Amino acid sequence: MTDATDNAPAESVEEFLGEKERPRWRRWAKYWVPALIILLLVLGVSRCSGGDKGPQYITQVVSEKSLDLTVSATGNLRPTNQVEVGSEVSGRIDDIRVDVNDRVTRGQILAVINTEIIDDQIAQSRANLNAATAAVAQAQAGLNVNTAQLARLREVHRISDGKVPSQTEMEQAEAAVARDKAAVASARANVAAAKAALSSSTTTRGRAVIRSPVSGVVLARRIEPGQTVAASFNTPTLFVLAEDLSTMQLRVAIDEADVGQVASGQKATFSVDAYPGRRFPAVVERIDLASNTTAQDGSGGLSTSGNSVVSYEARLSVANLDGLLRPGMTATAAVSTESTGKQLLVPNGALRFRPDSVAEESGGVLNPQIGLEQKEQEATIGVGSKQQVHVLQDDGSLKAISVITGQSDGRMTVVKSDELKAEMEVVTGEKALGE
Repeated sequence: MTDATDNAPAESVEEFLGEKERPRWRRWAKYWVPALIILLLVLGVSRCSGGDKGPQYITQVVSEKSLDLTVSATGNLRPTNQVEVGSEVSGRIDDIRVDVNDRVTRGQILAVINTEIIDDQIAQSRANLNAATAAVAQAQAGLNVNTAQLARLREVHRISDGKVPSQTEMEQAEAAVARDKAAVASARANVAAAKAALSSSTTTRGRAVIRSPVSGVVLARRIEPGQTVAASFNTPTLFVLAEDLSTMQLRVAIDEADVGQVASGQKATFSVDAYPGRRFPAVVERIDLASNTTAQDGSGGLSTSGNSVVSYEARLSVANLDGLLRPGMTATAAVSTESTGKQLLVPNGALRFRPDSVAEESGGVLNPQIGLEQKEQEATIGVGSKQQVHVLQDDGSLKAISVITGQSDGRMTVVKSDELKAEMEVVTGEKALGE
């Protein structure tokens, strides 16, 4: 009986307890589950770190061409000759014969001021002239009578051998003639004054008819029919005329840092908001010697304000044959000041780029002494300074090349170097992860 018992298969714990046996994969789960988690973590870290691939760089090709240097400025378009037409006569506006945008010719009637009072003044001046003319005739008649009387007395005095008339009578006759001569002169002067008054009244009446002093276009009309114009103390502006809009003027403010580069005759281009993407040509006519802050003080000397931005007004000639440009438009101009000729050009980002290893050796970007211990970095990025650019090699490594910088337009810089050639790829930055 003992042998039978020993040969019987041993029951498992699960069978003894009456439970079903668990699958083998569940029994080994405590080993393979942690291993699987570790494997997934390793794969994730490897993917995030990019494996064995090095850093990815942003590059740009070195070009060889001319760099055109410009000075930027903003301003407004204006007519070449803008005339404000006013009135020297006070009165009510009876008639207006033009409106805004109308083309006018020299001498054309623009408006008429009421002339009733002026007509009365003309009539009065003519009456005064007639009265003065009559006074001249009257004075002349009196002079003729007294002159004849003096002649008779002198003849009697000659015949009587000086006995008659008496000396007193002779003096009285001579005085009467002199008095009549003065009266005639006075009357003639009154005639001249009356003629001047009549001429003044006639001129005033002529000025009541407002005429265009130039041929051009009406830009503004500042009066309405029935409005009263008062020209007692100053001349009110009735119309604003532009003589010719086919040629206009662009006035821009040149910053004091750039005014030394701008000269008369330089070519320029400008853009306006009304026509985005289109540039119009212009030519610099002149640059004012006085700045926008220069003013006359009480003693006659020059004084400048230190709190203002100093700029100088430049006037540019603009052709407007198509009539697209209008007075008052805001324009952004670029004045061509210099052309470098065919030179090597690199982007400014290539001059600023430094690999991570260089930054770490220098103490990092937060180190205020970065680069100051290197002689080639003591000069700022400007004309004649020694800088470095990094060229991307075929194997992905970087090669530092020393260059001497020249002029810059803010985006590209002229450089000189024996090693740097056109079509090389210079590094301007490093790509972020995931790009």
